[in-house]
Amino acid sequence: MPDVHFEVDTDEPPDEQPGANPFNRWHPEIEPVVTAEPGETVRLECLDWTGGQIRDNDNANEVRDVDLNQVHYLSGPVEVEGAEPGDLLKVTLLDIGPLNERSEYGFTGIFSQQNGGGFLTDHFPDASKAIWDIDGTYVSSRHIPNVRYEGMIHPGLIGTAPSEELLEEWTTREQELIDRHREDPESIPDHPTGESEPPVANPPTEDGALPGEATGDAADRIAREGARTVPPREHGGNCDIKDLSLGSTIYFPVFVEGGKFGIGDIHASQGDGEITFCGAIEMAGYVDLQFELVDDGMEKFGIDHPIFEPGHRGPNFSDYVVFEGYSVTEDGEQKYIDSHVAYRRAALEAISYLTKFGYTREQAYMILGTAPIEGKQSGVVDIPNACSTLGIPKDVFEFDISPDSLGEFDGEDFGQVPITDDPLG
Repeated sequence: MPDVHFEVDTDEPPDEQPGANPFNRWHPEIEPVVTAEPGETVRLECLDWTGGQIRDNDNANEVRDVDLNQVHYLSGPVEVEGAEPGDLLKVTLLDIGPLNERSEYGFTGIFSQQNGGGFLTDHFPDASKAIWDIDGTYVSSRHIPNVRYEGMIHPGLIGTAPSEELLEEWTTREQELIDRHREDPESIPDHPTGESEPPVANPPTEDGALPGEATGDAADRIAREGARTVPPREHGGNCDIKDLSLGSTIYFPVFVEGGKFGIGDIHASQGDGEITFCGAIEMAGYVDLQFELVDDGMEKFGIDHPIFEPGHRGPNFSDYVVFEGYSVTEDGEQKYIDSHVAYRRAALEAISYLTKFGYTREQAYMILGTAPIEGKQSGVVDIPNACSTLGIPKDVFEFDISPDSLGEFDGEDFGQVPITDDPLG
């Protein structure tokens, strides 16, 4: 086992950790706390993305009341010796797992419209929650019966620090989006409108900023200027790609000296899209990483976004029930080659289907967010409809979910996840 270079205590607040403090803003001045040589393997421990705001209980109000300014606590940064702007930082995910006796559970939440919403927030306006037991790479939940499977364990958030120029570009273009939506809400297709709904982007804010080990003026600048960790960007970030799992190798653009690599938001499993917003099985955990460098890799390979090679360490699902969706809204409005709408329709079809076996709509939605479903843009050329598909692995369930088995489950009752009917508190 490699030495632990970043240690966390899940019983302590994020800003009172026993070693170095985690960080939750992207900025070129974030202070490295770990140094690695090319070829070296290090172990980093990570808090869950909320920093312990959601615990192992049946209280859905914890999901409703999460402070989204107090999230995405990243471990690091790691300074890789010799890394220069223009290089590629090659990172191999050698191992990922729970913190054993310190934290052996995960959680999934459907956020309410007032605190983040989600892919289907107009269909699921209230907050709800499921707790998962984590046994190595296998997961099961007392709130979603007859489901047990090997998850696609992976970090949801992983990347390098931006340069000053790139940080300014992010801030400018995202603020332009916010201004455009404020002036013309209909300019953002299919986005819920109104002040109480989720925003279209999250600008820099000092509220809740954690600048890691930076102090003084640098800490103030990080809090004032640092990019929020919510979306993915050119450096990686919150990409939530389930296939960045065990054995994967990722090539990250280097924008600052040393790379300043950070990681967190560990998922025990997730389906394509993480469609409930807090849709993966979120957990605290560890990652073993090997760092290497490709000198001048950005120019050599003509890339300025991350690329990766998936690992090959399972799970290996082969049997699926697959649902199709097209670019027509639930209200019958025709859209033009809109894969977002098409995937929504496929997800809604799958949720409706799973309720026929005894699951509630909330349970079904959480299954789609956590099980390694396969989401694909299956067709984007035939006007006016894009075709998106969503495949559910049959082996996720302890019974057969094939269409031929539907008649065998009349009257089944699988209970319900904890849910609040008071989203405003």
